[in-house]
Amino acid sequence: MYKLVIFDMDGTLLNGRTIFKIAEEKGFMDKLVEIMNSRKEAYKKSIAIAKLLKCMTEKEFLKMFREIPLNKNAEIVVERLREKDIKTAIITDSYHIAALDLKKRLSIDYAFSNKLVMKDEHITGEIILHNKNPVKKFERCRQHSICKKEVMENLCMKLNIEKGETVAIGDSVGDACMLKEAGLGIAFNGSNEIKEVADVCINDLIEILKYIDSV
Repeated sequence: MYKLVIFDMDGTLLNGRTIFKIAEEKGFMDKLVEIMNSRKEAYKKSIAIAKLLKCMTEKEFLKMFREIPLNKNAEIVVERLREKDIKTAIITDSYHIAALDLKKRLSIDYAFSNKLVMKDEHITGEIILHNKNPVKKFERCRQHSICKKEVMENLCMKLNIEKGETVAIGDSVGDACMLKEAGLGIAFNGSNEIKEVADVCINDLIEILKYIDSV
């Protein structure tokens, strides 16, 4: 029986991506795209992108974030999992302000993310990466600002859950290591790269329940 379901946030629970929404609203899309298209390691891109948020208030950030709609059936799926006493978690390479807000809105049990440094309720442009040692180039996920596989493994240890008892859902390459290690890896509207490592592919979050309910 599955005991833990882990969701990516942007593009999975959310029908949109946090940093793109904010870039559109604040007018720094060109700078964002330039950073994302650069040859920097993924974690260095995260550091550079955070600087674009400098001086923004938490209130302003959350106002824009909450305008991103949830993906269809996200609330129903999380509620159903809660009814079945299955633990839920968000693991995202986005920011704690967003992840904790969505965790509260959906009554999700855990949220893991990068942390924006705040001073006097303003974002400083600095970021504390969840991944404290993003240097192992032989293991791709270790180049990201958060190693989702490592977070999943640590959460399983904390909850005394086997990895085989977990379900992980994501849509992009940053989720690949997590999906490969989970008991069931689900690609949601995923790229070809993520589909290759997933056990199943879905286009509607409600499809998660047929795998949970069939156990």
